[in-house]
Amino acid sequence: MTNLPAFACRHQANDLALKSEPFGGRTAEILGAEAFAEAKREITAWPGYAPTPLLPLSGLASALGLGAIHYKDEGQRFGLKSFKALGGAYAVLKVLRREMAAREIHIGGLAELLSEDHRSVTSAITVCCATDGNHGRSVAWAAQMFGCACVIYLHEGVSAGRENEIVAYGARIRRVSGSYDHSVRVAAEEAREQGWFVVSDTSWEGYEEVPAWVMQGYMVMADEIAGQWPGAEGSAPSHLFIQGGVGGLAAGVAGQLWRHFGAQRPRTVVVEPEKADCIARTMQAGELTPVPGDVETFMACLAGANTSPLAWEILRDSADETLIIPDMAAEETMRILASGVGGDRPIVAGESGCAAAAALIAACGDAAMRELLGLGADAGVLVIGSEGATDAEIYRQVVGRTPEEVASAI
Repeated sequence: MTNLPAFACRHQANDLALKSEPFGGRTAEILGAEAFAEAKREITAWPGYAPTPLLPLSGLASALGLGAIHYKDEGQRFGLKSFKALGGAYAVLKVLRREMAAREIHIGGLAELLSEDHRSVTSAITVCCATDGNHGRSVAWAAQMFGCACVIYLHEGVSAGRENEIVAYGARIRRVSGSYDHSVRVAAEEAREQGWFVVSDTSWEGYEEVPAWVMQGYMVMADEIAGQWPGAEGSAPSHLFIQGGVGGLAAGVAGQLWRHFGAQRPRTVVVEPEKADCIARTMQAGELTPVPGDVETFMACLAGANTSPLAWEILRDSADETLIIPDMAAEETMRILASGVGGDRPIVAGESGCAAAAALIAACGDAAMRELLGLGADAGVLVIGSEGATDAEIYRQVVGRTPEEVASAI
């Protein structure tokens, strides 16, 4: 590896992962073929839908001694700058359809829902959620598009920039003291009191239907990747590096890639911050294990203390390991991607969006970790870039340029 900084990282294997086995089990139940087909049909019909690019990073691959790296740039998803536009928005649509059906109103298609015919009904429905930023923006965007009301709960660690982005879509904001996990509990309690509908990307006892819809929306990203991956038909990445958080993104993408590639699915590496390593702790224990204490991290949208139980049912089988990285790795990787390596196209990646790339750089800078993960000269690595500059001011402070200045260099 040349001219790239070395970052410390920590590894945790998942001894429960099913390796080289056909798609099935609980994953096939949660992410079923019919559910995927519906999500793809609905999302691809939304105004402005287009697959996000899968960018080759040959310069970075050469610097790291890998065969190839391809970066899925979710910073361009529906103008919302994050993958969350797939999951949260799709779940809002499903909630509206469910509640309208309960009122004996059956929507035949998206155009009918977007018309003014049912606005008197949809406007009386309120969706809500807690968020670190991106999920709430997706829910607010969908609520505005589909004509329902929206309340978003923000914990004290969410930046003003991310709050402003959510307010721009017409949502009402409730600030909550404490952590993200506390804001999830407050949102659920107040929704019960008010008769609102929670659209959460994490599950809990008695609440699984909506988080399943969120993960089914993420399957569309994985389907795009399968069609974009270079090489002969059926060629698969050797590795997938993907953000952790509460686990919904990793579960939806890893599960769908397992469906598509079967026993040849990529080796899946879930990436977490040092202070918010709930998935690693769960893998180590073999059961859901929370992170005690403060989980605040520079990688703001990965600051979860508890793995989603429903996501764990998928990750238990389809995620091979976790890599835990320090905040400084994400900061430096934002700058690396913005400048490009060896002629690579500059990429605008936010604090959490760059985490998967940061973990790959860290792993390749450690000879023992490289060998452990099988990151050799023939590796073809898929890296998820989960967000762009979702807080423009933080991005400018870290990178030294605005997102627009970096993008203009492309």
